[in-house]
Amino acid sequence: MRLLSHRATQSAVVRFAVLPLVIVLGVVTMGTADTQARFTSLGNKLMCMCGCNQVLLQCDHIGCPSAGPEIAELRAAIGRGETQDQIFRAFANEYGATVLAAPWLTKFNILAWVVPPGMLILGLVGTFFLVRKWRLRTVPMPAVAQDPASNDLRDRIRKETEI
Repeated sequence: MRLLSHRATQSAVVRFAVLPLVIVLGVVTMGTADTQARFTSLGNKLMCMCGCNQVLLQCDHIGCPSAGPEIAELRAAIGRGETQDQIFRAFANEYGATVLAAPWLTKFNILAWVVPPGMLILGLVGTFFLVRKWRLRTVPMPAVAQDPASNDLRDRIRKETEI
């Protein structure tokens, strides 16, 4: 009986010793997965600056001179715990605004996206109403003269222009 009790105690000790290790391992692994997901997300929002016009993580040039340093810089920034906005600003300051796959949502960029389609729609609506106004306007036609000289002239014109 005492042997069984000793084994049960050892099992309980092992469980309580392993449980914190499993929890710590889970927390560390979740942080790694989160970091990798963040790296992938940010890497797909940046452009490779070698001139290939591809997203940073999808640049397929062998020995690309730009992708390696940019990826290393992105990993370092994520490792330092910088926010997405800080990382984008640092990349934009170093490489220019073309490094961003999508422009920032600023007042100017919103206007640049909204004003041209708005002007097109306004122009189409204005054209529609202008044409409609022109069609509704009627011009009185002069009355056809009913004198015999005009009728003779009209008949002669019809005869001469028939083919």
